[in-house]
Amino acid sequence: MPESATLVRRALQHPLVWPVLALAVLVLVNVLAKPTFLNVRMQDGHLYGNVIDILRNSAPIMLVALGMTLVIATRGIDLSVGAIAAIAAAIACTRIVGAGDEGALVTAVAATTYALVVCLLLGAWNGFLVSVLGIQPIIATLILMVAGRGISMAITDGQITTVNNPWFSDLASGFVLTLPLAFLIAAGMMLLAAALTRRTALGMLIEAVGINPEASRLAGVRSRTIIWTVYAFSGLCAGLAGLVIAANTNSVNANSLGLWIELDAILAVVIGGTSLMGGRFSLAGTFVGALFIATLARTIPNIGIPSEVNYLFKAIVVIAVCLLQSPKARAMLRPHRRAAAPRPTTAKAGTPA
Repeated sequence: MPESATLVRRALQHPLVWPVLALAVLVLVNVLAKPTFLNVRMQDGHLYGNVIDILRNSAPIMLVALGMTLVIATRGIDLSVGAIAAIAAAIACTRIVGAGDEGALVTAVAATTYALVVCLLLGAWNGFLVSVLGIQPIIATLILMVAGRGISMAITDGQITTVNNPWFSDLASGFVLTLPLAFLIAAGMMLLAAALTRRTALGMLIEAVGINPEASRLAGVRSRTIIWTVYAFSGLCAGLAGLVIAANTNSVNANSLGLWIELDAILAVVIGGTSLMGGRFSLAGTFVGALFIATLARTIPNIGIPSEVNYLFKAIVVIAVCLLQSPKARAMLRPHRRAAAPRPTTAKAGTPA
């Protein structure tokens, strides 16, 4: 086999190739539909354009998918992230509105800190149910998924709460070094998680727990602590995502904020190449998967897909990407070579045929 063909084959086997190619195809579709899609302009010292909007809009999905990646790596799932995001937004907005100086920096910092601490505890509660009580992750997190909406509705009295705090708004609309602050927060959390999981033994321990929790426990790994930690981190990431979503509209509707964001997060994780069976995860893949989901959300109206069928179109695209990633699906689509027929043997003279 030629060396170039070998290099191409190795490149196609890299887990990040197909997510990146899918993202590139989406960008190409948008450029064909609107040639100015990639245009970026400088205005008031900040960058604006479709690409910048995608980076900003990808931040909540990226944050939730980051926590979901580590949870899935331990062979778990967290369905409560949308409800936790709603609780974080409800707590922060109600505390800002109820403060003496609604527009002060101290008010915004205190409200967001309090909300994140509560979300960290909620994530730890999920970890307690899974690791200590032994409840199946899908059931343990489904409890908070259902109850969390009720909690957030109780916090806001079932009303849409509007805030007027420029410091809080900057979580979604602020810029740092011409880039959206929301994206920088999400990217910073990604880099922090990557440093902790790839530069220390934490990542290896998470993978060991995901591959075989019992064997890792017998090997001396504190699997309960690992599981507890990743669920608490998932709650923290979900709470931060909820704050960004609320800051984008300067309000919180507890009934709809973060609704179904857990599904987008799971799709981003799967597209990024993390195994749902646990043990193998890719934070870089999750990063690309989150960008893919955000770009897809912008692509649907850009190419004129009616809003009534956007979820169907989204499902079709995601299924296509997942099939391209599947080695079995690629093997089925690859043309099979016909086996060469064996040559007939002729009997030599003086020997029986």
